[in-house]
Amino acid sequence: PPGALLLRRAHPGREPPPVLQPSPQDDEANVDEHADTPEPTAESPEVAAGTSTTGFETMLGKLVVDTGLVTQDELEICNDLLRTSREHEEPSTLSDVLVDNDFVTQRQLLRVKDEFEARKSTRKIPGYRILKKLGSGAMATVFLARQVSLDRLVAIKVLPKKFSEDQKFITRFYKEGQAAAKLNHPNIVQAYDVGQAGDHHYFVMEYVDGETVSDQISRDTRIEEAEAIDFVHQIAEALQHAHDRGIIHRDIKPKNIMVTPSGAVKLADLGLARAISDRELARVEEGRAYGTPYYISPEQIRGKVDIGPAADVYGLGATCYHMVTGRVPFSGRNPSEVMHRHLRDELVPPDHVNSALSPGFAQVIEMMMAKDPVDRYHSAADLVEDLGLVVRGEPPHFARSKLDLAAIATPVDADASIRVMEEAGRAGVGLAAGPLQVGLLVLLIGSIIGNLVLFAILLAL
Repeated sequence: PPGALLLRRAHPGREPPPVLQPSPQDDEANVDEHADTPEPTAESPEVAAGTSTTGFETMLGKLVVDTGLVTQDELEICNDLLRTSREHEEPSTLSDVLVDNDFVTQRQLLRVKDEFEARKSTRKIPGYRILKKLGSGAMATVFLARQVSLDRLVAIKVLPKKFSEDQKFITRFYKEGQAAAKLNHPNIVQAYDVGQAGDHHYFVMEYVDGETVSDQISRDTRIEEAEAIDFVHQIAEALQHAHDRGIIHRDIKPKNIMVTPSGAVKLADLGLARAISDRELARVEEGRAYGTPYYISPEQIRGKVDIGPAADVYGLGATCYHMVTGRVPFSGRNPSEVMHRHLRDELVPPDHVNSALSPGFAQVIEMMMAKDPVDRYHSAADLVEDLGLVVRGEPPHFARSKLDLAAIATPVDADASIRVMEEAGRAGVGLAAGPLQVGLLVLLIGSIIGNLVLFAILLAL
């Protein structure tokens, strides 16, 4: 009958497998659950003899083709091998055939299964219909869904099942949702809901239809100065909003910045966000580096307790550096080496890498990435002010050029001047009698005064 799953032939001596039927709860939770599921046919390699039927095995052929692990022709080869094993009554599954014949690795198969299980679980989130997977990482999988009650698209982040029993990960997951809920700004991805469905914890947020800054860098290598300033300006506005409410992001990077087709920029992923006033958590994390090595601030690397808004300014500076130069500020063979260079190496000025950058913008980036938080912008609002000046073609107010006045000061060789004067005196010319002595004396005094003035300016800076 329509919708029924094909029964495999039971192995002699084994009980026939049950016919799987979708539960009423599944149908109610998501009417699109089986929208992209092909109806099983006599050619479908659901399962082989001697094994029990599972939802994953039923869908495996479609999953490995959709994810690009195998082609349709390769899947047909696997089907033939599977039918041959059935004829010889050898217990086997499509998973076995795929792995044993080197079409996929065991690790790839496990990843496909994890994603399948996560998607299946999220279909049971009350009030939402899962449409497709948007992406996944080590810490979460994100799905596009429709909120039924408000008929709007949302993004749902789901904590992997392997972390669902780890209270540390669960606590951090809920803290992300709670931190995001305190923020309401057009340049920050908005939080809608956080909760648990079955074995999975989920976080519902605004769906941003666009790409990440990381995607744009990968495609274009560099982002033009005017566009980069616009991006940084919008994220700085978002950071000022968060900082004013006592929250630091701690993971500013290209992958966490979304750009819509209209040019709106939104800061995402508050997974490492922390309240500035949360001294208890700060002490727990003391001595540990939390962040992404390519964009992490020196104080985060050292695991300082008193990490503040300046850490986000540094991360935004490192992100901006990557945008306009096409390379990260510091690279290395491993995360440890990269972080060590953040601490010790001098930053190559961005305009030395990209000569098209204006001097003012290069100064702004360098100030954002100062090693000492005291030398950075004291607030994102100050950064916004300087960016506005650069856009208008004016020099930045807070960021200044690192001009070495000591290097251009003329050294005073008083002994040499005195020797010249003495020789002139021995030649019979009195000090007050001729213009040569007067000129040398004026030159000596002028040089001393000039160097004193330059030294005073240097101290003032």
